[in-house]
Amino acid sequence: MNVLKHLHTINHHKRLVMKGCFAVGLYRQGLLHDLSKYTPTEFLVGCKYYQGTMSPNNAEREARGYSSAWLHHKGRNKHHMEYWIDYGVTHKGMCGMKMPLRYVVEMYIDRVAASKNYQKSRYTDRSALDYYLHGRQFHILHEDTRALLELLLYMLAASGEAYVNRFIRGKLLKGQIPYERTALEKLMQPYQREAEQSNP
Repeated sequence: MNVLKHLHTINHHKRLVMKGCFAVGLYRQGLLHDLSKYTPTEFLVGCKYYQGTMSPNNAEREARGYSSAWLHHKGRNKHHMEYWIDYGVTHKGMCGMKMPLRYVVEMYIDRVAASKNYQKSRYTDRSALDYYLHGRQFHILHEDTRALLELLLYMLAASGEAYVNRFIRGKLLKGQIPYERTALEKLMQPYQREAEQSNP
């Protein structure tokens, strides 16, 4: 069991998320982020299936056919899109509910921190976007939530983390940006073009 290595990984991730949340003014979320990872249900599994280069949940899933740690985690942490999956109101089946703004921001910060934690020296401002795009077709997200997350990831790839932090703190969290797909996609277009041009 890789107790110390896993503890170091989750501590480092938590510090990165805390730094990111504090930078945009989400102090409470920075302090409370991912506390369930320290519970026995998640921590012991993380030690047993520790990888170092990716989440131990993936290894547990391969070994058992499901991840007990992930099932526990996603139901207790509102910054995960999976927390917000429910039966639709206007259409049949399961679908993504519109996530509160502050949790979309924490989700973005969480993805950036995870990329830094696992990629280490290979991390770039495109890392979180590339990881997201790799699994995009499988995500169950409300259209407005998807548009906002993609805006932040393309903005990061095009303009860097400090720029996105200023946008989140100075405009987004102050209600100056409509949390609506059409407006967000229009705002995203120049960042998407720049990100794509810089990654032929």
